[in-house]
Order: sequence, then structure tokens, then C-alpha cells
Amino acid sequence: MHRILVVGGGYAGFYAAWGLEKRLRPGEAELTVVDPRPYMTYQPFLPEVTAGSIEARHAAVSLRRHLRRARIVAGSVTRIDHAHRRVTVRPADGPEFELEYDELVVTAGAVTRKVPVPGIAEQAIGMKHVEEAVAIRDKLLTAFDRASALEPGPVRSKLLTVTFVGGGFSGVEGFAELLSLATALLKNYPEISRDELSFHLVEAQGRILPEVTDEPGAWVVRSLEDRGAHVHLNTQLRSAVDGHLVLSTGEEFDSELVVWTAGNAANPVVHNHTDLPLDPRGLILTRADLRIGTEDEPVPHAWAAGDDAAVPDLASPVPGAHTVPNAQHAVRQGKLLARNIVKALRGREPKQYVHHSLGAIATLGIGKGIFQYRSIVITGLLAWLMHRGYHVLAVPSWERKVRVLAVWLTAVFFGRDIVSLASVQHPRDAFVSGGELPAELRVEDVVDPIG
Repeated sequence: MHRILVVGGGYAGFYAAWGLEKRLRPGEAELTVVDPRPYMTYQPFLPEVTAGSIEARHAAVSLRRHLRRARIVAGSVTRIDHAHRRVTVRPADGPEFELEYDELVVTAGAVTRKVPVPGIAEQAIGMKHVEEAVAIRDKLLTAFDRASALEPGPVRSKLLTVTFVGGGFSGVEGFAELLSLATALLKNYPEISRDELSFHLVEAQGRILPEVTDEPGAWVVRSLEDRGAHVHLNTQLRSAVDGHLVLSTGEEFDSELVVWTAGNAANPVVHNHTDLPLDPRGLILTRADLRIGTEDEPVPHAWAAGDDAAVPDLASPVPGAHTVPNAQHAVRQGKLLARNIVKALRGREPKQYVHHSLGAIATLGIGKGIFQYRSIVITGLLAWLMHRGYHVLAVPSWERKVRVLAVWLTAVFFGRDIVSLASVQHPRDAFVSGGELPAELRVEDVVDPIG
């Protein structure tokens, strides 16, 4: 049987594998998906997971539940050797091993771009995975609990200070949703006043949300500032050692929670450990039909899509433009990948990827949002409802749609859950620090409660 190997189970990889399962005839090909995580993260829901508007598991789509005809390999691809049609896989446990294939699909996705700012590696949390979104939410809730028991002072002020670095979509949405959560928490914490909350958004460029035009971007800045946030444009973070933040403007303050959302970088596996052709940014050179290579020199039996692929943007008026790394392109490229691979297996010509943007939409907290399509701009409650409507339709499977809708409807009547489960990150602490038997008491002397 023809062996198809998908490297990465994110947006593009999941939709490619899902589409292949639907289109491949029984016995036509063997499908394998390699990813260290057992799920695909629906990243547009992460800001709402951060704010407690969506349960964490509802933003994760199980690979094994939905890819029932594929072999799921839990591990990380550490090397791609396309010349010999094999990859090296590192599992969580045990030695590395090799997998051979006939057709390669690279959808490993991008990673968070890191800048060597002192203290960031020790202090910051990213916002690319469900675990990170949950940790951000729990850290804020825990900070409120701790601050409420303290007298006003430096420690209390630090606990109530939140900083996001990066003004792209994920940063702005996460920042605005967390600000919405913090503001809503005040009614449950009479010990804390609104003036004590200090939310900072740091962006190196002169504007936020590069996917929208200048005027809507400026409106978002004004909206956040009206809600008490501090937006630092044309500003870089110089240091974050021990939670003491130093900005390029000279401003300094302490922040308990630091979230790093300053862009994406090429996946190290793609960038450093492959014989596939790369562009100057470290992305895989990809044709418009999603085959790897150039129009003159295609790489046989190799395909790519998503954030780690430099796919020509045929819908752009700018010559030589490539599709931007976002969910809208990754989903559609993944679906086209499935169709094109099946066409190639059956001797037909693959189709080129052409997608005209449906616009940009962002949530800015409960009842607040922004949408832009060309010159049409919608803000406020309607944009927020459009955001929720679009993404509940876009998230894969009816099971996930129903679960998300149920949580949203429950929140209408009962509000968001404000319980912090930060202790789940250290589940053995209670057991280890629990009561121990006195040294003179033997285990056999203890009465068995069952017996």
C-alpha cells in the first residue's frame, strides 16, 4: 500500500489527514500522523480559554477520536531525510526510531518566536497551546486570591499587574479577554479596587493588529485604554528578570504575569534538520499547488502547508507575496492538500491554492469585538457575536460545536467559573506534604477503614 506520512497534527495536518480519510478508497493508502500532542489545538479559542469562557478541553480536538483510519504516532520528528524517504521520530519514552514513507506531508507548524530578553525564559508564558492558556488563567485567579489577603504595597501591586508582549491577533485577543475576566472578578473581591489593576500591552511597532487597517487598529487601542489598560507602542521589552520589567522607553514596573506573544518562528525541525528546500526565512519552499519545491524544480512526493510553508498568495496584488501564517489559510490549505494528494495518486493534476480573505475578526472581551472586510468595519457587540458564530461553525466536529455552545449558554445565566486549579500543575504536593505516621507507629497498627 502507498504510505502517506503527515508530520504535525495541527490545523493543516489535521484537516489534511481528516480529508484523506474521507477520500481514500479502502486499501488505497496507509496514513500515519506524527505529533507529540494527542490533539489539535483550535487556537482561536485560546483567548476565551484564558478568560474562562470556554473549557480547556473544548479547544482541543482529539486526533484518535476523529482520525480513526490513521495510525497516530505520539512523538516528535527530529529529522526529515526525503532523499531516502524516511523520518526520525523521538517518542516521549524509549529510543528514537525511523518511519519510512512514499508520500510526505509537512505541516509541523510554527513555534513561538523567542528574543533573548533577560528573564523572559524564566518568567514568561506563551499562548500557543491549551496548557499555556489554562496556566495564564489560573495564575491570574491565584494572584487575586493572594493579593486580597495583603495590605497595599509592592507585593500586592505586582500580583495585580499583567503584561502581554506582542500586539498581533493572539496577543491583543488574549490581553483583552484577560482584562475582561479581571474586571469581572472585582465583584467577587471587594478587597481589590479597579484602580489597583494594571494591564500593560507592549508592542514594538507603532500599531497593533497588523491584519486590519490603521483606523480600526487605533480604535482598538482607544477601546483598551478606555477600559484602563496601558498600551505601549513603539516600545520594546529590555528585561524581565525576577518579574521586574524594563521597557525601552525607560519605564519600569513589577509584573507577576508576563505573557509572550511576539510572533512566530520557523519550526526547528524544518529549519535545521531536513534536506527539503527552504526560503531565507527558514520556511519550506512550496508551490501554489502545495507541492514542495519551485515551479521549475518540484520535489517529488513531498507536500507542505500551514505556518511552516512559504505558499505563494495568488490572490494578492503584490508580486511574490506569500500567504500569511493564520488559521484561515492553514485550514483551507489542509483541505486542499487532501484533495490534491488523492488527485496525484490517481494520476490527475493538483489544483492551485487561491483564497480570497474573508476579513479579520477579533474578540476583545465579553460583548466586545471588531470585524473588518475591506472597507467595512463593525465593532462592539455585533462583531463579538459574529466572532462566536463564525468559530463555532469552524471548529471541527458537531461534538465540539455542541460542547462549546453549551458552555456559552451556561455562562449567560451563571457567569464564568472563577475557580483556580493552579495546583493541578503540582498534583503530588498535597500528598507529599500530608500527614505522616509517627515514627513509633507501625503501618500494621493502623486500622483498615475498609476491613
